[in-house]
Amino acid sequence: MILTVCPHTALDKILFIEEWIPGTPMRTDKIINSVGGKGLDSAVVLSQLGVETVGIGFFAGKTGQELLDLVNEYGIEGVPVWVNGENRIAHVIAEKKHNRHSHVIAGKVLISENQKREFIEKYRTCLDRAQWVIFAGSLPPDINPDFYFELIQIAQEQGVPCLVDTQKQYMVEAIKANPEIVKMNWEEFQWTFGLNAEDLDSLIELAKTFHKERNLKNLVLTLSKEGILAITHEGNYLAKAPFQKPVNAAGAGDAVSSTLVWRLLKGESWETAMKWAGAVSAAAVLTERTGDVHQEDIERIFPDVSVERIG
Repeated sequence: MILTVCPHTALDKILFIEEWIPGTPMRTDKIINSVGGKGLDSAVVLSQLGVETVGIGFFAGKTGQELLDLVNEYGIEGVPVWVNGENRIAHVIAEKKHNRHSHVIAGKVLISENQKREFIEKYRTCLDRAQWVIFAGSLPPDINPDFYFELIQIAQEQGVPCLVDTQKQYMVEAIKANPEIVKMNWEEFQWTFGLNAEDLDSLIELAKTFHKERNLKNLVLTLSKEGILAITHEGNYLAKAPFQKPVNAAGAGDAVSSTLVWRLLKGESWETAMKWAGAVSAAAVLTERTGDVHQEDIERIFPDVSVERIG
């Protein structure tokens, strides 16, 4: 079982439009409700890959119940910690003309100290069955920024490896626990740590230096059209899938997290895991709902994913 931890859950409402034109009426003929929050998106991908997964997070209000129902429909074992306020709704504006998506987010959960302790207790119980943990997304305002650090340490005490995918102060604190995999996208990596890479070559050098200076085990950066970069204990790799015209690109990065953990848990090499991650993340952009992937798309894309070993 792979445990996914998503403190900042959300319900995605995906609005498909031709083009965003400010100041003008815009019409959509399709709105789709979908699971949101990076950790739960990773759980959705795992469920589509046939992997047993449990998703734990804070839930609130009617929106939270609607989200939990969607989670359970996927066959994911949802572990809710009910809090006050109302779950976030992420209005995802998917523009067909430009193949891009934007988020307009509303809602806020309110979390007490007792509810935080309840979360940790339930998390400890879930860990008893977990072979890996994925921590992903931001943290709610009421939660201390070193919350992931705390949770990673608990997992490490039980011998369960962790992947963390977050940004800003949450990541600054989380990497102090030295999780098995630190994962971000290019932009997050730069603004979190005050770095600047003008092109792929300079980014690779920055990532290698950062990996060494911070004594990280494995560093993974998603690079949009440039692929996926991994600086690992086995070597350094750049995976790239052929371009797919996106339907909804939200969740592609979460597919990378899910797939790497899934294949590494199977005992495969980083090189092989990266090839799978390239295929699954590319397939994830072809579906309307966040995190959905189709096996036939993965199988079609997989042979054409390149994995280059870099210096």
